[in-house]
Amino acid sequence: MKKWKDRIAGLKLNIKFTLVIILLVTIPIGVLAGIIFYNMEQNVVNENVHYMQYTMERNRDNIQTSIDSLNMSTQFFISDAAMKEVLEDAVSGKKMSTGALFNFYNTDIAALERLVNNNPLLYSVRVYAKNDNVQEMLPVLYQHSRMEKQAWAVEEDYEGYNFGYTDRIFSEDGDTDSGEKLLSLVTDIEDYGYGTIGTVEASMKLQTIFPSLYEDIENEWSCFISNRDGMLFSDNETEDAAAFVQSEMEKGLQTDDIATLYEKSKGRNLIVSCMYIRELDGTLFSVQDITENIQQVYHMRTVFIVSMLLILTGVGFLVNLTVKLLLRRFYQILASIRKVQAGNLDIRMEAGGTDEMGELARQINKMLDRIKQLTDDNLKRELLVKNSEIRALQNQINAHFIYNVLESIKMMAEIDEEYAISDAITSLGKLLRYSMKWVSGNVLVEDELEYIKNYLALINLRVDYEIYLSLNIPDIIKKQEIPKMSLQPIVENAIYHGIEQMAEDTNIYIKGLFDGNDCIIEITDAGKGMTEEELDALRKKIAGEMETGDGSGHGIGLKNVQDRLHISFGDGYGLQIASMLGCYTKVMVRIPLKNTEN
Repeated sequence: MKKWKDRIAGLKLNIKFTLVIILLVTIPIGVLAGIIFYNMEQNVVNENVHYMQYTMERNRDNIQTSIDSLNMSTQFFISDAAMKEVLEDAVSGKKMSTGALFNFYNTDIAALERLVNNNPLLYSVRVYAKNDNVQEMLPVLYQHSRMEKQAWAVEEDYEGYNFGYTDRIFSEDGDTDSGEKLLSLVTDIEDYGYGTIGTVEASMKLQTIFPSLYEDIENEWSCFISNRDGMLFSDNETEDAAAFVQSEMEKGLQTDDIATLYEKSKGRNLIVSCMYIRELDGTLFSVQDITENIQQVYHMRTVFIVSMLLILTGVGFLVNLTVKLLLRRFYQILASIRKVQAGNLDIRMEAGGTDEMGELARQINKMLDRIKQLTDDNLKRELLVKNSEIRALQNQINAHFIYNVLESIKMMAEIDEEYAISDAITSLGKLLRYSMKWVSGNVLVEDELEYIKNYLALINLRVDYEIYLSLNIPDIIKKQEIPKMSLQPIVENAIYHGIEQMAEDTNIYIKGLFDGNDCIIEITDAGKGMTEEELDALRKKIAGEMETGDGSGHGIGLKNVQDRLHISFGDGYGLQIASMLGCYTKVMVRIPLKNTEN
């Protein structure tokens, strides 16, 4: 099962769509066709069942009419008084006069003969005397020796219905006078004084009472099963008919009503109908072979299946082409994605249309633009880090030589008791030692503040006014990490762009605040401030939305600080600036609060 799932999962999308569509078409068509052909088969079966039922009902009416005719004729002959008198005379040995015989022949015999002739169903009605002591009067009255030639007469219990014999009454040396098979109702004529005085044989042709046995209908055959005389088959009996009838009778189909059913036997489709005839103590059995009719339905079904397979093959081909056309843009997008995977980020999808494919192409284009932007930003950051590292390495060149020279000058100043010069050189040494020291990571805020103190000490030697530094930094903020040289450029900007032009004593305030999980270092100067236009331009330069130029103009140092803060902590951290013309400029440095220990 898993193997088939893997195979299906590995199919192309257009093949999957085609298979799904074909299945969605094939399943309902297959179910509908199955129902239709099943109903066609059932219609053929039901139609022939109804036909056999009707035929058996017609046979039942015909048989009942024939039985009634035999019974009525027999009773009429038995009740004929003149006939009984003649039969009694034969038993007693009394001879009839010629006139009496003549009169009996012209009246009673003639009447009985007319009765027989007027009933087309009858073959004959004969009266056999108890012995041969009687004058035969054809075709009604016969001597006993004539009866003994009939096949049924050899049976001890010959009374009742006898089937399938031929008329031998006039036979000589075993030859028959008639090849017709007969059915007869044989009844003894009883007398109170003499007992049995004669026998009445009312007969008719089997073809008359059982016409279905002799009808030459293709694929149909019948038989009559007498419980006394066995099976009587029609002329179109099949080879295995007897065995089939025997097996069917063993199923208990002998009922007073007509039983008709559909069966399959040895690859044949058969309609079986049977009817028990109580008066004859036998069962009429008819079989219709509808195999050809059923095979026609099966042939139509096969033709339909083959035709549908051919049609579905063609439809599948057309559906596959249509699905390929519908998925053409999808495959184009997929091909472009493969090029992107190979490293080509300049590929862009054709985003025509407003459907799902167009939306997918637009979203992928946006994603590629974002990836390219992030890649460029990462590249810029890496370049900035490398440049910073290179500058740091450059600053370290001959660092020991400079430190030694400064130490020598300091000693010379102290020897000459020039302590102001000595202090200035000390501040300069600390400043140079901090700026030239190689640091691969961040430094503590307190180190940056110490650097700013030394820097301002040197600045105050250069200017004619005093710049005071006011610090209000909690110890926990002093222990936070910050990129090296992040606060000094801000103080330098405050001096050169805010304080230097005023040329008077002033203050720079550095204050530390907490904001949730962040801390903020505010650097405020009491300088000349900025206009709204200048402040907006500075913000755009820091954000990279405006070029800062290649010189040392306003914004370059702050832009570098912003970039380094972003590299260290992410885009959520960095600089914010507020200013008021003629009052102040405040730069707020937001960094994450990582160390919460005092």
